[in-house]
Amino acid sequence: MKDRLEILRGRAEPLPTATGPALRRTLTDLADAALTDLLGEPGPGVALVAVGGYGRAEPAFGSDLDLVLLHDDTHRDIAAVADAVWYPLWDAGVGLDHSVRTVDEAITVADDDLKAALGLLDARHVAGDAALTADLARRARSRWRTRAPKRLPDLAAAVAERAARLGEVAFLLEPDLKESRGGLRDVHALHALAAAWVAEVPSDRVLAAAEVLLDARGEIRRLAAGRPQDRLLLQDGTAVAAALGYPDSMALAHAVADAGRTISWAWDATWYRTAAGLRNTSRWRGRRPVRRPLDEGVIDQGGEIQLALDVEPAKDPVLVLRVAAAAARTGLPLGRYAVDRLAAEAPAMPQPWPPAARDALVALLATGDAAVGVLESLDQVGLLVRLLPEWAAVRSRPQRNPYHRFTVDRHLMETAARAAAFTRDVDRPDLLLLGALLHDIGKGFPGDHTDAGIDQIRLVGPRLGLPPEDVDVLVAMVRHHLLLGETATRRDIDDLATIEAVATAAGSDRILTLLHRLTEADSRATGPTAWNAWKARLINDLVERSRALLGGERVPCPPRLDDRQRSLLALAAEHTVQVNPLPDEGMFEIVVVSADQVGLLAVTAGVLALNRLDIRRASARSADGRALLQAAVAAPHGRVPEEAKLLADLRAALAGTLDIAERLAARERDYSGAKQWTTPGPPQVIFDDGLGSTTVLEVRAPDRAGVLFRIVRALSELRLDVATAIVATLGLDVVDAFYVQEADGRPVADDTRRREIARAVLAALGVEDLPDQPAPPAERASSAGSVGSAGSVDSAGQRL
Repeated sequence: MKDRLEILRGRAEPLPTATGPALRRTLTDLADAALTDLLGEPGPGVALVAVGGYGRAEPAFGSDLDLVLLHDDTHRDIAAVADAVWYPLWDAGVGLDHSVRTVDEAITVADDDLKAALGLLDARHVAGDAALTADLARRARSRWRTRAPKRLPDLAAAVAERAARLGEVAFLLEPDLKESRGGLRDVHALHALAAAWVAEVPSDRVLAAAEVLLDARGEIRRLAAGRPQDRLLLQDGTAVAAALGYPDSMALAHAVADAGRTISWAWDATWYRTAAGLRNTSRWRGRRPVRRPLDEGVIDQGGEIQLALDVEPAKDPVLVLRVAAAAARTGLPLGRYAVDRLAAEAPAMPQPWPPAARDALVALLATGDAAVGVLESLDQVGLLVRLLPEWAAVRSRPQRNPYHRFTVDRHLMETAARAAAFTRDVDRPDLLLLGALLHDIGKGFPGDHTDAGIDQIRLVGPRLGLPPEDVDVLVAMVRHHLLLGETATRRDIDDLATIEAVATAAGSDRILTLLHRLTEADSRATGPTAWNAWKARLINDLVERSRALLGGERVPCPPRLDDRQRSLLALAAEHTVQVNPLPDEGMFEIVVVSADQVGLLAVTAGVLALNRLDIRRASARSADGRALLQAAVAAPHGRVPEEAKLLADLRAALAGTLDIAERLAARERDYSGAKQWTTPGPPQVIFDDGLGSTTVLEVRAPDRAGVLFRIVRALSELRLDVATAIVATLGLDVVDAFYVQEADGRPVADDTRRREIARAVLAALGVEDLPDQPAPPAERASSAGSVGSAGSVDSAGQRL
């Protein structure tokens, strides 16, 4: 008995050979046997009933045992029977959700408690009087059916509340496999709809998805030694994947994301039909539903998209897309009969696609947000992959970082939805929408995702029936889909060389405009941190200047020193600090004027970091022995930077009485135990000569307190002048770009000198040495150069 209970708690030998369904059966059998022994022979009129998760035979290590001690009110000492069962379980530390009730009492409680009502739907006899258990199960299900019009909206509200509070299994870095949207609770809700006789039982695909989540949850609980943990933590991914036979943690995350999407889609589709039925039961009783034509072979029947009576899907390959476009255009869901019939009978699309098919796809994408749900429906029944075979490579593919909110395929759908808002801003809205849908298609294939995407577009474009010149535009959109965002946030857009590089890459006003709108749509679809007013303004300025250059007009770049900067440099005070609000919310300009000296930018960066101001862009100007630094900073939590505090810290740091490095190190030690979503990659260094005579040093490093200060201090110790520093944050990384010159104004061109600089920067970031043979680049990270592994240096695209 004690051994059984210790295993249930997850504290004894954790059944190392049992995983998945076998583990759940074993735990159920152990619990049943222990409870049967504890109940003994109480005689007729007493039964021990498992409900909830235990009733479904889905326990995990450390799960509470959901139990009802049922009696018929004739047993003289039911309290003693209860004590004989509960106390040994409590003494062993087994969690209990327990009650002692008659059948009538149990039904009465369930009438007022949704959780209790749902638990009784899974009632399973464990020991004692089986007839009593059967009576409870029969009455509970009958009561659930008769009260369905009242209880089911409460059930749906509970599903929606959990989704809003806990997010989606498919898109979370660390999803709660039980409670998040698309989790096990939603499967239980689907079973509850079926128990009310208002929906079919969950499909085999949904049941298989539930098995994926149950299996993973079982191993999560094993690793947690029986603690109530249902969240798949990143740190546990490798161990859970190995236990369940997945190749790696990414394969596990892929399976979990796919399972979550299957379950959430099933709930949405099933609840829509159920809710419509509840609303229309009395209204439409005895009346034939209205059939309203929407398109060729497509009708609205009873508030759902259905097929016309005489349609033959096997002879009409475009029908799938006409049905999808009609659903998105009207906001009506795809009817189950229509979807199933299309999935079974729709033929392959001719190659190349007929113009009507391409037009229908564009019309679908042009509906924006409405298209996302329709595309999800096509995806769930296999029709989307049938239309675009390349989709299989990105389907439910996780991106596994806090910067990206969605899986790759859902990100592509969301980007197309965001791009639909800009169709009136471009002369080829069809190419904008297709480019948005396919811009990251390369992420499902080996190698750099941009290069792979270009290869796929060269295959997909002709198959869609696009002429060669349109395929070339799509290729340019994929090739340069990172160009504007990366250039605006990582390069000096006041530098004419930057504008020339962008204009040359775009090549035409059409492609520049398409890239502009694709960039915004892509950023908005990425996540909450990927788009803001500051980034929008930088990209708008970059596009405006590049368009002027393409049109042969004067490029509106500011001069090296404008009138305001000259007046600031003429200020008489030894040190001046100003704080000026910028038009972007939460952004400020910090102005520092001081005597020109080596290391001033490093000191300023350190002071701003100590005051918890995130630098986005900083530039340095000098004249007549005076230096002017201007930094655009983000102030968290609505704070306004304090001029007096910044000035005092700057004076102390320049005087040597404030040790910035030690203060920043102390802060980092204080936060060293803070949770990391993933293990950040090692620092990386690039030298970029792609902007004329300017040397740009780009550093990607884990985001830590004072990263900019450490890098700039290392550069100043090498007697390098930093004219401009630009900072971009990507998830857990920062990407810092520095426009640097030697002290005599020459660019940094010598390979030996570059290696010296790289070693100093990497040492400042904690990397001891630069490898002699750096690994090949793993991922495109810059529009101007490629990034290698820890300590690697890239000089104009050539490895040193």
